[in-house]
Amino acid sequence: MRLAVLASGTGSIYKAIVDANIDVAVVLVDRPCAAIDLANTNQTPCITVERTQFGPEFDRTKFSCDVVAALTEFNIDVVAMAGFGTVLDAPFFEAYEGRVLNTHPALLPSFPGWHGVRDALRRGVKITGCTVHIATLDVDEGPILAQAAVAVFDDDNEATLHERIKSTERHLYPDTIKKFLTDMEAHT
Repeated sequence: MRLAVLASGTGSIYKAIVDANIDVAVVLVDRPCAAIDLANTNQTPCITVERTQFGPEFDRTKFSCDVVAALTEFNIDVVAMAGFGTVLDAPFFEAYEGRVLNTHPALLPSFPGWHGVRDALRRGVKITGCTVHIATLDVDEGPILAQAAVAVFDDDNEATLHERIKSTERHLYPDTIKKFLTDMEAHT
C-alpha cells in the first residue's frame, strides 16, 4: 500500500508516522511549511499544490482535482491527513473513498471542526482526547477507527491541553495507520 501524507505545518504528525517506521511514498503540502524540510531530511518526495487564495474566490473543487492529479503521479492507495490546512472537496473523496485517514484533537462526535481543543475547554469537560477516523466530505463525520482519552486539568489552557493531545496523537495515529494498511493489504 502506497501512503501519502498531506501536511501544512510543522510536520510533527508526519514525523510521528515516519518514526513509527511507516513508509511514506510522498508528502503533499499546500503552502511553504516545515513539513517540506522534514520530507527532504527523510528523503521522501515532497510536492506542493499551493493554495494561493483564501477568500470566496478560492475554487475548492479545482484545488481538490489538482491534489488528486498530483497524488495520481505517485500511485497512492491511502492518504493520511497530517494537519493539512485546506478542506478538500468531493473529487478528492471520490478518488480515495474510504481511504483517507484523519486525526482530530477531540473525542468525536464531540467538538468537531477547527477548534476542538478550545471548544472542549469552553464547555468545561474533564476528559477530551483525540480521534482517528476515515475522512469524508462532511468534516469530522467519518467512521471512527480509534480514540484515546486525555484528561483536562484545571489549569489547562488551549496550548497546554493541545500539546498533551498531540503527545497522545503521535502514538495513536501511526498505530491506527499501520493497522489500516495491514487490513487493506489483507483484503487485496
